[in-house]
Amino acid sequence: MNSRQEEALEEMKAAIYEWFDEQEKRKDVEDAVKRTTLQIGIFNDMELDYRPGRTIVDSSGFGGNDAGRKSMKASPFTREQVLHEVQPRLVDIVKERLNKLKTQVLIDYRFTLQGSFATTDGPVKLTVLDVVYEEKKQQLLERVASYIENKLEKGVYPTKPLETFFLTRHMLDPNLFPVPDVGRTIALFDRIQELNKERTQALREHRGDIIRALKHWAEDIFLPRYYDVTRSEYRTNEYTIKPDAVLTHVDEPNQPIDLLLYGAVMILRYEPNYSKDKGKTFLELAKQLGSGRAGRMLKEGSDSFAPEDVHLRDELVECKANDVFSTMTIVIRQEEAGAYERAIVFILSLLRKGFPKSYKIKLKSSMREALPIKGLAKSDTHRFFANALAYTELHPLLEEYAREAMEQFEWYEDTESEKSVMPGSYAVFGLGLTDERYFPLVEAYMALVDEEHQLMQDKFTTVFAETHGITERSVSALVACLRCSHDSLKLKIQPELENEDKLALLVQHVEDLPDYEAERVLYPIWGKTEKLAASARKAQEPRKELLLRLLKAAGQEI
Repeated sequence: MNSRQEEALEEMKAAIYEWFDEQEKRKDVEDAVKRTTLQIGIFNDMELDYRPGRTIVDSSGFGGNDAGRKSMKASPFTREQVLHEVQPRLVDIVKERLNKLKTQVLIDYRFTLQGSFATTDGPVKLTVLDVVYEEKKQQLLERVASYIENKLEKGVYPTKPLETFFLTRHMLDPNLFPVPDVGRTIALFDRIQELNKERTQALREHRGDIIRALKHWAEDIFLPRYYDVTRSEYRTNEYTIKPDAVLTHVDEPNQPIDLLLYGAVMILRYEPNYSKDKGKTFLELAKQLGSGRAGRMLKEGSDSFAPEDVHLRDELVECKANDVFSTMTIVIRQEEAGAYERAIVFILSLLRKGFPKSYKIKLKSSMREALPIKGLAKSDTHRFFANALAYTELHPLLEEYAREAMEQFEWYEDTESEKSVMPGSYAVFGLGLTDERYFPLVEAYMALVDEEHQLMQDKFTTVFAETHGITERSVSALVACLRCSHDSLKLKIQPELENEDKLALLVQHVEDLPDYEAERVLYPIWGKTEKLAASARKAQEPRKELLLRLLKAAGQEI
């Protein structure tokens, strides 16, 4: 190498040494790996991005602002020199530091160095080093086997999400398990969910880790074997099947493609609405590879439900469900309460068995009811529940449905943007306007509403206030509605609050709120607190005291 090239290599070496020095100074390493036996090391990779005078070394995913890191110097290397001269020297440099750390917990059982190099021929990316420490690898495999036997197969207690985070990645790591035992892996993932089914929040975390591991395996390991993948930070991956892609024994049991189908179903059943397209994409890609099961799933739904669970037909109604497309098709044969009752029971049963809550109804019915709330989507789902609400004997069943269906960050599939509503919304809105016995249901619903992505609760609140006014029974539900309202909502209830008894009811329910929530509740009624303060200054006792208490609750004074 000439002097410029040696200088460039020293620049890379200095950046590599700086990274190792920083990691060796860490004081939290030992504590980190003590959290679970399934973590045998902290770092398993390093990325080097060489640009003359702008070299960066960090762990994977550190990114880098290309626009802000343009080199002012030309690279002294050609592509061939990077491949045949620079790479061997970097291997020696990194191995020298790794050899001192390979038995320590700082380094995982496997360590890779990915390199990105500016050259006179353009950027070059390559794997510079990939080393496996067999002793650590065997130790990790023993720990995995012990954990599976004692905590999952023989275990009866809930497990820790951190353990699932590592286990799922280990089970799908081709360096640990070159030929995955697909059936056993799926059974273990199901077992994790079974052990944690009573702990709702923890179960979500476990499922999230299972799904993320499956996505990584599908997108970075399995699918690239058969597809050319175009990746983008801003769009979904694009897949082009390779001309020589051949997948044998595709529909036989215990095949790797079963993991792809399992991951697709997990995404469709448990991921938020905005993520479900990836599950459908996995199924479509599997179908292209010749999977007959994937084709059936796209047409009829996954195999997650018994045939009698997804198809009902009698003289009153016919119902079909497809969890892949989150669709329930309902044909009302006779317009009577019994038909809607059977349809609601059908829906309720499926939701309790794990059918996606972000679903939509395709309805065939001669009734065309609608809720008296302007702005709601004119969808079949809306119409189905409005039709059902016409039968008062079905109201208790509709409440049961609503409590099961309500879930934050889920929306009916046939609504979008400003008309989006959480599952259960139409039943809650209709019941809340009909009878005060359902006011607690309204409060439970409003506690779950994601007001950042849903506006329709404001439309409901307006009609609710007009219908029920302010009473001892309604005020709690009204305040619950206002707590998740938007600045655009304006309630014309000031005349009603001229009644001091009603004003006192509002004060009682606002005073215990945090000041920012109290301010939000009061804004749709009075606007900015300055207007409320002006009203308080003009008021006579005892009304003046009540208005001052509202101001104080909102953190304001006259």
